[in-house]
Amino acid sequence: MEAVLNLFLEFLSEEQRSSSNTIAAYTNDLNQFLSFIREGNEPVARWDEVTQGLLRAFVSRLQAKDYASSTVARKVAALRSFFHFLSTEKHIAVDPTHELSSPKVIKQLPKSLSANQVAHLMAAAPEDNSPKSLRDRALLALLYATGMRVTEVVRLSTHDIDLDREQIRCDSQIDRPRSLPLNTEAVETLAAYLELSRPQLIKDPGETALFLNHRGNRLTRQGLWLIIKVCAKKAGLPADVTPHTLRHSFAAHQISRGTGLREVQRLLGHANISTTHVYTQMVEESVE
Repeated sequence: MEAVLNLFLEFLSEEQRSSSNTIAAYTNDLNQFLSFIREGNEPVARWDEVTQGLLRAFVSRLQAKDYASSTVARKVAALRSFFHFLSTEKHIAVDPTHELSSPKVIKQLPKSLSANQVAHLMAAAPEDNSPKSLRDRALLALLYATGMRVTEVVRLSTHDIDLDREQIRCDSQIDRPRSLPLNTEAVETLAAYLELSRPQLIKDPGETALFLNHRGNRLTRQGLWLIIKVCAKKAGLPADVTPHTLRHSFAAHQISRGTGLREVQRLLGHANISTTHVYTQMVEESVE
């Protein structure tokens, strides 16, 4: 069963060009379902033995464990996608998910920080000019100046940045690469990091990653999240502040400053403008 599951994950990666986050989530969701059907009173040994009843029982188990409706909905979506693949590829004769219902998800507007809160977050990075402090200040400034995704930031290389032109090249692996402008603070903090900090962090002269950890390797998503968490706590901000909170803040503040919706869509790398429109709703609610 694992072999077929791996074929589906390869299909997501190579043909669907799904993001690494989506593939990781689907891997977790489908392995969770696989464990569930193997642990029952009548263990399932083949994918064509999965019934609608088993699927409904799995969803009921998730809801009984108080999973958020959005999480359950994502797991249902993973199952539907997987069994549709099995049906299309003739691994099963009938798709058992065609009547599987998904819980209703009440969409909440993204959370953002006020301009004052952003300022407090930026100020939370130490100003001792140590390699780590300079890196953290540059990271924070870049995240807020561009609204880039975490994955996009940690994938940056030194050749992606052009301080003379005050811009940075972002390659999301999903959309076409886009050029993003840098504000004065981002330019200054990145210049200081590149001149004074990165040379002290780097171990391998051939390393091209823009942001490095203390071992001289490319900074990971987890490492970036930890930096934000530490700075947010020091700044007295809510515990749920994440790197994506800065992306939301960037977008909402751009809208409030009069930047056109299409331009904000381009800056964020959204494929659909309806995804960007949510930030207009955020701004409208904030002034009501």
